[in-house]
Amino acid sequence: MDVDAKITAIHSLAGFIAAIISFIVSGGSIPILGENQALGTFIGLIILLLTGNIAERIFEKEEVGGFKGWLSNGVLPFIFVWFMVWAILLTTTTI
Repeated sequence: MDVDAKITAIHSLAGFIAAIISFIVSGGSIPILGENQALGTFIGLIILLLTGNIAERIFEKEEVGGFKGWLSNGVLPFIFVWFMVWAILLTTTTI
């Protein structure tokens, strides 16, 4: 597998995990936090940045392709998976 595919796979998995955590935080499952969509979004963005830094340390910055490579192979798949899974979780839960 080449570096681009590995970065995409890592970010897609992180997007799935971020969606579940964002759903838990924004859905009111944690009584102390209540229903807090802004915090769920913030947590997702923090996970994105951490995943980008981890991927950059695993692979060299030149192999990743710098910001352009991270944007196309990391950020876009992460955001797509994150929003899709989060939306599915929000719409399939019963009230």
